[in-house]
Amino acid sequence: MPRPFSPRTRVSTYLSAWMPTGDETPQGVAGYFGGGVNNSNAKLSGIDKITFPADTKSTLSATLTNAVANPAGMANSGTAGYFGGGDSHPVSGLVSTIDKIAFPADTKSTLSATLSTARSAASAMANSGTAGYFNGGQDSVGQNSSINKIAFSDDTRSVLSATLTTASSQHGAMANSGTAGYVGGGFDGARLNRIDKITFSNDTKSTLSATLTSIRSSMGGMANSGTAGYFAGGIDSSGSYLTGIDKITFSADTKSTLSATLTTANYDNGGMANSGVAGYFGGGHAASGNNVQDVDKIAFPADTKTTLSAILTVATRHLGAMADSGVL
Repeated sequence: MPRPFSPRTRVSTYLSAWMPTGDETPQGVAGYFGGGVNNSNAKLSGIDKITFPADTKSTLSATLTNAVANPAGMANSGTAGYFGGGDSHPVSGLVSTIDKIAFPADTKSTLSATLSTARSAASAMANSGTAGYFNGGQDSVGQNSSINKIAFSDDTRSVLSATLTTASSQHGAMANSGTAGYVGGGFDGARLNRIDKITFSNDTKSTLSATLTSIRSSMGGMANSGTAGYFAGGIDSSGSYLTGIDKITFSADTKSTLSATLTTANYDNGGMANSGVAGYFGGGHAASGNNVQDVDKIAFPADTKTTLSAILTVATRHLGAMADSGVL
């Protein structure tokens, strides 16, 4: 009697398409650096793309709606990334616009939803698959403590009842997707070493007992989701530019400091990560007075640093960043 199926018929093909293979690590796609200011103090609308794993750089044909300094970036990994707010002065000042970059086509649209107030120097992080958060910033009144939430299902915006511990801007942010987001450092009239934590299950805020190694503002943040988050660079209370990288281990929310450092002491850099593989810090403003064009890479889990041969299209400070790490 003949066999009902040959070894390569439809049933086996269906099984191979959905059965676990034992390797369920997301395959990262690319990271994006958007907006900022060049060495001539001109605001930028361009978006650079770092394609994983080759770490090659290209520039999107799509651009931000406004040429802006200090946009905040976050991503619904596998679906789309978002850049919100910024300062387009002297053209029109602070903006409340939220631009969306759809993966993988890298097309740009602008949400009908906007930030609750036009603001610059906010930070952002995301609970991928569910919602993204824009934290604090500087608006027309002053420092802001509000946390805006973008629901990814329909790109609507709400404002949390929880707020940052103090109204502040110039912080870094990153997230342990599915669990909590972290907002570190910043400026509330003085520079800070505090780390606020937003628990995603109920959008409540607590403050870690752990603090950053240095009081600092204007640093980048990124995370190896499920394991640890990182804050790098910045400027401290004495005005010194920093190379240090602090690590927050998510299992206990403890802080350590890497032996690896940024190649160049700088502030106003952008951070993003190919979760499970490596994190990246790009751009910034160096003590020389010039912007940084390099991108440093922190390999997980060894936390070793290399510098990409690829560089940003323009030496840039005050830029935003986010990444498509695949479907988490």
